[in-house]
Amino acid sequence: MRVKTNYAEANIAGNKGDSYSMSKIINSAKNAELYGFDIFSASETSHNPYLPLVLAAEHTNKVELQTSIALAFSRSPMDTAYLAWDLQNLSGGRFTLGLGSQVKGHIKRRFSMPWSPPASRMREYILALKHIWSCWQDEKKLNFESDNYAFNLMPPFFDPGPIDNPDIRISISAVNPYMLALAGELCGGVVLHSFITSKYTEEVVIPNLQKGASKSGRSLDDINIEGGGFIVSGHNEEDLESKIIEARNRISFYASTRSYAPVMKLHGWEDVHEKLYRMSVEGDWKNMGSCITDEILNQFAVIGTYDDIADKIKDRYGTYTDSIWFPMEVNNPEDVDILKKVLADIKSN
Repeated sequence: MRVKTNYAEANIAGNKGDSYSMSKIINSAKNAELYGFDIFSASETSHNPYLPLVLAAEHTNKVELQTSIALAFSRSPMDTAYLAWDLQNLSGGRFTLGLGSQVKGHIKRRFSMPWSPPASRMREYILALKHIWSCWQDEKKLNFESDNYAFNLMPPFFDPGPIDNPDIRISISAVNPYMLALAGELCGGVVLHSFITSKYTEEVVIPNLQKGASKSGRSLDDINIEGGGFIVSGHNEEDLESKIIEARNRISFYASTRSYAPVMKLHGWEDVHEKLYRMSVEGDWKNMGSCITDEILNQFAVIGTYDDIADKIKDRYGTYTDSIWFPMEVNNPEDVDILKKVLADIKSN
């Protein structure tokens, strides 16, 4: 099992506060590689996800680089194609393009971009990317047309030409059956949401990935499955208490969202979802975490001290997950040693 971290994590940057500066991103990337992380990622929340990976590409040699995730529908596939092509080239083939659809409100109201059914549009988006890259690598004529996209102009001046590592892996975030099947059919990987349980993975995620993979003559072995669930860990039980409160709050936020209601419904927690949804509409965010019972918490989160968390992670995710995200604050040299040991234990068979 491989382990991923994010550039914004305090444990890698080695300091608190705003992590979005060149020096902190560079330090994070170097330490991620030094400590033994396999993947260094950047997400699209309050910052662009591609820019930190340019710095990471320059200052690392082995760690894989990934957008986890970048928004697809806020950009043209052509724009994304250029970004991914350049990052793959700059990193020497270490880049994975992780894409997500985001919800309708953000695409229309935050980015002022058009919206259409996400699964079918994501299919067109991925096919467009692959077509564009093939044109650049194999000097083919650009001629792609679908319901949402049409690309047929590529003068030589705007063609970046071939690169040494043209096979860019695409991973997409997926929760619902349609997007999961698309990942199985067309993608090299799937990024599972933190708001997911083993039951949902076994009954919804895996069958739909297999369905999509079969459609294109592939198997689950061809798909890198990333993440799933929350990981809560600390030095001791006292250290865990505040982190468990934070986990309850995060779980309650996602549990209140209509998009993730099917996960709650599968467990028979529709009443909890409806209550949390009403609380979110009323703005009662501070009390929502109290609605997450121990039963719900333990379905979504793996909880343990640094002494036993590796075994618990492997017990929960070892049968289907290829890589997971592991959070840990590093405040002194002793913490570095602990982190290195935990990472080694997670990655061991």
